[in-house]
Amino acid sequence: MRFIVQGNKKLEGEIEIKGSKNAATKALVASLLTDEECVLENFPQIGDAEITFDLCRAFGSEIKQDGSIVSIKTPSIKSATASALSRKNRISILALGPLLAREGKAEVPVLGGDKIGHRPVDIHLSALKSLGAEIEVSENSFIASAVDGLRGAKIHLRYPSVGATENTILAAVLAKGKTTLKNAAIEPEIIDLIKMLQNMGAIIGLGTDRTIYIEGVKKLKGVRHKIITDRNEAASFACLAVAGVKNKIKVKGAIHEHLITFLNALRRVGGEYRVEDDGIVFWRGDGLSAIELETDTHPGFMTDWQQPLTILLTQANGVSVVHETVYENRFGYIEDLNFMGANIKVFSKCLGELNCRFNGESYPHSAVISGPTPLKGRSLKVPDLRAGMAHLIAALIAEGESTIDGVEEIDRGYERVDERLNKLGADIKRV
Repeated sequence: MRFIVQGNKKLEGEIEIKGSKNAATKALVASLLTDEECVLENFPQIGDAEITFDLCRAFGSEIKQDGSIVSIKTPSIKSATASALSRKNRISILALGPLLAREGKAEVPVLGGDKIGHRPVDIHLSALKSLGAEIEVSENSFIASAVDGLRGAKIHLRYPSVGATENTILAAVLAKGKTTLKNAAIEPEIIDLIKMLQNMGAIIGLGTDRTIYIEGVKKLKGVRHKIITDRNEAASFACLAVAGVKNKIKVKGAIHEHLITFLNALRRVGGEYRVEDDGIVFWRGDGLSAIELETDTHPGFMTDWQQPLTILLTQANGVSVVHETVYENRFGYIEDLNFMGANIKVFSKCLGELNCRFNGESYPHSAVISGPTPLKGRSLKVPDLRAGMAHLIAALIAEGESTIDGVEEIDRGYERVDERLNKLGADIKRV
């Protein structure tokens, strides 16, 4: 499947962002912790949700979807094994905690997902082992057991991994005793998960310095929970608005507190915005200026915001530097941008001030962008989800026609994005 995009169209109007992909899929997994029904509102209709539906159904979940409302109930775990499922995303490892809590055993596929760098699972597995799990890693799956049940523990993550934090929380809420999780990730999606679990009956506290306290309970109940809006969508549409000279886009549902770091970077580049009751309006200011930027864990600049902002920086005056410190191989889309006319060089050196895990390694994780450079329409191939959205933004601001192959990757995280952008004045055909 592909998009055919006629670029350089004026985009104006309102676009409503959907429920967060990263929050919605984790909410489905959290529902496995109870035998009662969970109703999830503002649920996005995306590819990664379908993959997670399949995962949950393999364990015995009954799922109904009516537009943006999903009802999921798992009266019993019919099977604690889902090793034969597709490995198109990395959500499966998060099912280990709920399955261990309810059945004392689990087998799930090894991680898949975007080809954006190594995603070490040792942080996940070490935390689960601290809670009393025994885990065997085969070529194709993780096989875990907790014969005597999970028990609370003091855990310190060597890196504030989002997935490992979620995994620990999901496992600890039904464990015996108290768990103290230090150096935890504190992203908005994690807070959303905590709120859902609290309403299910969990006892979870937030401390200072990335500390989360969990007191295990015997049983969790069903819940009605509204998924937060997707801050990645908000940032993507904001960058698209500022990249075009005449664009002015209101991003309905954008949450100011989830975008503070992004908004600061956008303003430094030369973007303007106005926060309203139901969203944020974005447009270009008097000119665009080069900046230096480093990605980081929340509340730092999110790694998923790096790609759309890099597109914007190709239109800025001067030399910009982007230092990626979260994933070591997230510049796979740069070659295509240069093919379109950008002037970007990628380096293995750390071109920034943050303490970087990749210092001294050979990973291409720093980019130098010289601009402004007009972009020309080209034939492109999507390498991964976030880069795919960057390709689409680049095609929309480029002169001429672009063809984007592999849009299934974009569909994994963005619901009917072509239809929604066309309502702003874009010209995108899905063929």
